[in-house]
Order: sequence, then C-alpha cells, then structure tokens
Amino acid sequence: MHRPFLAWIIFLALAVNLPVANAQSGREKSAACAACHGIDGNSVTAEWPKLAGQHASYIRAQLTAFKSGARQNALMSPMATGLSEEDMSLLGDFFSSQKIQPGTAKKELLDAGQKIYRGGNAATGVPACMACHGPRGSGNPAAAYPALHGQHAVYTVNQLKAYKNGDRTTDANSIMRSIAGRMTSAEIEAVASYLEGLH
Repeated sequence: MHRPFLAWIIFLALAVNLPVANAQSGREKSAACAACHGIDGNSVTAEWPKLAGQHASYIRAQLTAFKSGARQNALMSPMATGLSEEDMSLLGDFFSSQKIQPGTAKKELLDAGQKIYRGGNAATGVPACMACHGPRGSGNPAAAYPALHGQHAVYTVNQLKAYKNGDRTTDANSIMRSIAGRMTSAEIEAVASYLEGLH
C-alpha cells in the first residue's frame, strides 16, 4: 500500500472518531454541569435548560457569552469563567451528542402555540418561529439558531421575557428582542408550551 494512501486512510479514521472522542472528553468535563443540567443534559428543573441535542456551536457561543459577561446569570457566569475554548468545545460536543427527552404541551395551549410557531401573528408583526427554528424546532446551526424542541416551557418563557425586557441581548441584530417585544404574555406562554411537547 502506498504511503500517501495509507496516511489518507489514517486521517479519515481519526476524523471520523474525533467527535466521539470529543464527546467522551466532554462527558468528563460535564460533571460540574450535571447538578443543574442532568448527567445527559436533560435537566429536571424547569428553570434550567435542557442541553441534550443542542447544537455544539450554540452551546459554545453561549458559554463564551457567559464568560465574557455579554450574557449574565448568577449561576452560569461564574461557572463559565474558568472554561477554556477547548473546554467549551468538548462540552458542546458532549451535550449535542445526547438525546433530548421532550415534555408535554398543555392541551389548552396547544392550538394557540402551534398557530404562533407555524404562522406567527401577521397583525402584530410576529413572524412564524419555524422560519428560523425549523418545522420540528431543530434549529439551524449554520445560522446560529438554536434547537427549541422539547425544551422546558418555563425556561423558554423566561428567555422570551428576558429578550422582551431587554435583559438578554446576545441575539444577533436584536432579532429575538424585536420578535419577543411584539409578543403578548399569552403568546409567549402558548408557544413555549407547544415547544416543550414538540419532537
């Protein structure tokens, strides 16, 4: 076998196994995260987000924002301070490799939540959430739009309110602040509930 070809085979084998190795290293790094986010990224407390299945690039971006102070949280800001870029990448790879456990939407909010998520509210200028986050809420990592399906409704409500109030400002071009600012509290509650049951 020619050496260049053998080197190419070895490179491909390493490249294929890299995400798996990173996920394993990330699992070790995630021990400190487990108390709030669960050992597999499925938090049991509704105020804390599920990280399982979230895009690795989005997790890295949010950890970077917490570390820099661009995003503030009394618990997360200190946790992110000591993380290196490699740590953030390893954590992103680990949590993105886990499977999210969806919840259940409230029946009384299902229709209203689905209507907002899939069609928006033309009268008030609220666009369909799925335009950015996809029909199944799986997001778009290339555009830095996070996966939303299966997320705790309480957490989603808190984040939409934080955007609406201007307390969270990490959205590119103020897109989420603009959208959430047009949403009523009832719309926020309904779409968050719909997302919790979406999978």
